[in-house]
Amino acid sequence: MAISPFVNVEYDGVSSTMGGELTIDAIEARITDFNDTITIDRLGIDTPSYFSLLGLADIAENMGNPDDVIPEYFGFIAEGVRMRVDADYFKKLHAELQTVTQAADADEPAAVCTGKYGFSPAALEELGYVEQVVSVSAHFRREPSSYSVSVKSSVEDMWVIDAELTLSGNMVAELSQGARAQPKLSAMRIEYVDQSLNGRVADYCARLGLSSEQIVAAQLDKLAHVGREFGIEFDEYVIEPYTEFVGGKSRLVITVKPAEPISVSQIGLYKPSDVPALLDLAAEAF
Repeated sequence: MAISPFVNVEYDGVSSTMGGELTIDAIEARITDFNDTITIDRLGIDTPSYFSLLGLADIAENMGNPDDVIPEYFGFIAEGVRMRVDADYFKKLHAELQTVTQAADADEPAAVCTGKYGFSPAALEELGYVEQVVSVSAHFRREPSSYSVSVKSSVEDMWVIDAELTLSGNMVAELSQGARAQPKLSAMRIEYVDQSLNGRVADYCARLGLSSEQIVAAQLDKLAHVGREFGIEFDEYVIEPYTEFVGGKSRLVITVKPAEPISVSQIGLYKPSDVPALLDLAAEAF
């Protein structure tokens, strides 16, 4: 009811399991002023058990003692989010993002075929996609002096990303601080598995007239752009494995192991070229 002025939502039902999942199933959403729909197979939360799930209902009444009601882990699930690449809202979103980006090279073949600023609906069609099928799950796990965040996301026939972040401190205390929280990163591991996107990109770039060397250079330029967005200037310990990855290897593993836990908000205070050494950032292609 709260979102009905903006999105009309219909769904088949709500399910719960003894394993601790609570999901809304077979969702169909239509955004106001748009004709095309978004469908979602399942959307919900995940806890250790059915009793942990029931305990979440008591959070509002026990905010003074959140340790008693927040389980050792909990997560969010979104499975089978389906969007046609030619959907009207998809086209509108991409146009808005391009307006914000205002990059001088946004229309250059190298930027278009690698998705440097995001793939346009037209580019996705050229890559052979009719729809985007996205699934995401995020889980938070509590330990006595640390907590971890595990995120797994995928886009069908594109890629799968499995990320694990370990942060020092107390998760409940961090959550209670809201925007004032200063989480400290202890370690991170990201595994990126190509599901055919690299090959599709190479083929599309070649059709736009890029040579093999230019395609690799365009992919590295995209990597550098991503680094700038996060305030990082990647060094050879990432660039060389990434070159192998776009050159034919299917799996890229990125690790972060700082000597001491570092506040995430303070990374931006360092020179981009110093950040890889600060984080002990490395990568390996398989």
